[in-house]
Amino acid sequence: MEYLLLFIIFALGLLAKSDLIALAAVILFVIKVLELNLLFPFLENQALDLGLLFLTLAVLTPLVSNSTSSSELLAIFKSPVGIAALIGGLLATKLNGVGLNLLESDPRLIIGMVFGSLVGIIFLDGIPVGPLMASGLTALLAQVFQIILS
Repeated sequence: MEYLLLFIIFALGLLAKSDLIALAAVILFVIKVLELNLLFPFLENQALDLGLLFLTLAVLTPLVSNSTSSSELLAIFKSPVGIAALIGGLLATKLNGVGLNLLESDPRLIIGMVFGSLVGIIFLDGIPVGPLMASGLTALLAQVFQIILS
């Protein structure tokens, strides 16, 4: 069953032109075929942190590699869009934290998030931003559904 699931994720990744999802499926397939099962706990526990580290490095690099002055950076927060960006960042990190708690409590939900992301890429011309944002939105939607159904 795992092999079929990985093949489906791989195929959908190719269809969605999401190299990262396709590559992740291939890597997990190779680990499974080579019976390197001791890597799965490491990936479950550490890969997310490593991925977030590299994502953070990618986002912060332009701040230190370009010749942007500190006054230019501070000026961003004086504009309406800059203030919206600050608020958006605050809300996103809170939502991501709630989503991470949801994923930790029920890791099976990631399958729905991956398939939802792939469908969004294919049919809505979306961009995969990762499981944390998807899990944060899932947690928010779950709370809305719970309120509506109560």
